[in-house]
Amino acid sequence: MSSSKSGRIIRRIGAFHAKNLTKDAYKTLPTHELLQALGFVKQSQSGLVHWLPLGLKSLNKISEVIKKHMDQDLGASEVSLSTLSARKLWEKTGRWGNTELFKLKDAKKADYCLNPTCEEEITALVGGYVSSYKDLPLIAYQITRKYRDERRPRGGLLRGREFLMKDAYSFDASKADAVATFDRVNKCYDGIFQDLGVPFVSAWADSGDIGGDMSKEYHYEHESGEDTVLKCDNCGSISNVEKCSSVPVEEGLHSGNADVKYALNACGDTLICLYYPEGRTLNWNLVKEALQEDVDVSMRDSDNLTILDKFKSTLSEDSELFASVVRVMDVRLNSRSNFPDFPLKQYMKSNFAQLGGVSLVDAIAGEICGSCQEGNLSEARTIEVGHSFYLGQKYSKVMKAKYMNKDNKDDFLEMGCYGIGVSRLVAAIGQVTRDKQGLRWPRAASPFEVTVCVPAPDERGTEVAEQLCNSSIDVWIDEDARTGLGRKVLQSHATGIPLCVAVGSKQWPFVDVEVRGERRANSWEQRYAQASRDEWTLTDQTDAGIEKHRVHKDRVAEVVTVLLADM
Repeated sequence: MSSSKSGRIIRRIGAFHAKNLTKDAYKTLPTHELLQALGFVKQSQSGLVHWLPLGLKSLNKISEVIKKHMDQDLGASEVSLSTLSARKLWEKTGRWGNTELFKLKDAKKADYCLNPTCEEEITALVGGYVSSYKDLPLIAYQITRKYRDERRPRGGLLRGREFLMKDAYSFDASKADAVATFDRVNKCYDGIFQDLGVPFVSAWADSGDIGGDMSKEYHYEHESGEDTVLKCDNCGSISNVEKCSSVPVEEGLHSGNADVKYALNACGDTLICLYYPEGRTLNWNLVKEALQEDVDVSMRDSDNLTILDKFKSTLSEDSELFASVVRVMDVRLNSRSNFPDFPLKQYMKSNFAQLGGVSLVDAIAGEICGSCQEGNLSEARTIEVGHSFYLGQKYSKVMKAKYMNKDNKDDFLEMGCYGIGVSRLVAAIGQVTRDKQGLRWPRAASPFEVTVCVPAPDERGTEVAEQLCNSSIDVWIDEDARTGLGRKVLQSHATGIPLCVAVGSKQWPFVDVEVRGERRANSWEQRYAQASRDEWTLTDQTDAGIEKHRVHKDRVAEVVTVLLADM
């Protein structure tokens, strides 16, 4: 990550600056509470936060990384859509009934919602501007606040009611072009997450209610994550648990209890009985695949009794005997498995169809990869931070967003949508990089690159800070006379600033540069080997294991630049 074009000195964070915390607090506080204690955010209500100066700096830095790649890699156009969206647009797509929409009425009793995402608005907007294939392709993006009426906000910034999101939307003339754009955006996302400096994985995913038939998720691995991704050690495929398929090492070994889930076919005239091992989770993507999509997944959350009642309502008393039934057996079951009682009192087995040899449940670690049929699967808990979707014509058809193709015929736009949770990234990066000393930001997401700590305002601190600023380094100078130099250094480390320069009177004209950030390379070692020991010395580590360099004041900007280049 290259440094900014011009540095800046910040002297005061004001009353928002962190209060003194115990060393145990840095280790034990949950990340959201630590972010509050250190002065990054302040929770006002459940699911809502105020962004304080440090947090806003990190938020803006992450946004700049995203903007750079969206502009340079994709040539995307930045827009800013209205936060309010009219009910009529959401009714066209069938999404007005979403229970997580914040809804409101204006003075004329017209219905609106606060946008959680903008497929409706952007499709209506672009549909009014694009008229010909010559206007395509088009990618538009924004970084704006979104809203979701979470019933149970949790994890602080990870799942809130108000959040900052980068959402982008692509428009193409054909499916082939749209898929190519989907691939380009995913390559752009790779660049964004590489620049942010935290190891990530991208996984094939289920598109869910947003639509489309192809999507990818971006994750940080961490044991606290709510998501699970599975990796194959043979073919290298990575998928989230909803998209991954697996088979057991040996089929038919489960002789214990079997669970059953009832479903109906698309026409509603066939009862589908899905049998799988007790304790495993039914995977509806695998169910659809096994039944070649002929299953009504809209009732997947209905209980078995509701589905049976609906099925029986289509039968007369005499026709129950001839009811059409399909039994689907998960590949892990065998004839000795303990199956639940069959729900129909009268039936003819000749009307039964049975499908076996298929996997119906979520994959787990240790099973065989369903893609290559050879490798073993491992799993990791993760935090999702980005998602990309190929949407096809799901929104353009219902919104009647058309263009004139090369044959002078009207056709519907092919679309994709792409999200990155910007405020979610602040929490996720803070979570996965923190250690017992507090936060530990990568350079690209840190509110500052360097803290200059001085006992009280004086010319020495200003001289060092100005040298760094003149070298395009983002500097926070902590010169509050109410706090000692040692406490300032500890607070800088707890806040997660990559480098801390301690300026004291005893060692002047030398200063101590302490390395808090994690390195991605070690090119600094060559420059250190070439430097004079009279101007730059690597001293012993501090008691906290922090690497310390003693540097002459005239070389401090050069040394700091060299050290930052590896972060």
